[in-house]
Amino acid sequence: MARYTGPKAKISRKFGEPVMGPSKALQKKNYGPGQHGRGRRSKKSEYALQLQEKQKVKYTYGMLEKQFARFFHLAAVRPGQTGTNLIQLCESRLDNLVYRLGIAPTRRAARQLVSHKHIVVDGEVLNIPSYLVKPGQLIGVREKSKAMDSILESLSLNSASKYGWLEYDAKEMTGKFISYPERELVPENFNDQAVVELYNK
Repeated sequence: MARYTGPKAKISRKFGEPVMGPSKALQKKNYGPGQHGRGRRSKKSEYALQLQEKQKVKYTYGMLEKQFARFFHLAAVRPGQTGTNLIQLCESRLDNLVYRLGIAPTRRAARQLVSHKHIVVDGEVLNIPSYLVKPGQLIGVREKSKAMDSILESLSLNSASKYGWLEYDAKEMTGKFISYPERELVPENFNDQAVVELYNK
């Protein structure tokens, strides 16, 4: 189960955005990481900008290269725009939906909850963070895990009501994935067209 395990703040500083969750490092050091972080040239080539957008999507959803390439292939063979399909597939990952529902405060925490068998899909325990949830399926907290402090705290601070493609039942601690979100409704700042252009070279 491969994932990025390096420093989160370094990645956020690299893109100038909190791609791996909130980071105080961006406020303290608003320049790139490394020895030459302050002095790097500001103008980037077209390829560099396209690669940066791909890396941003990868890090945001917690994927490594091989898995991301598989997602891109799935998006390319589906009807519709490849870039939109790619973001919709990423949004339908189980760990991402657990995060969107407010069950976990970050995608990393959501991945851990799924891996440790605290999450059920349609009543069945699933421990595969990259599982692609289909519209109409129900995601919930396992009965034995409903009293976990980390889950209760996260639910008290976060709300799924701000996402129109999700329904959440607070009493049952279950959420329904209604439909794939429209591209403009996904709050993250991605240039998915640049990712498509990179792969089509």
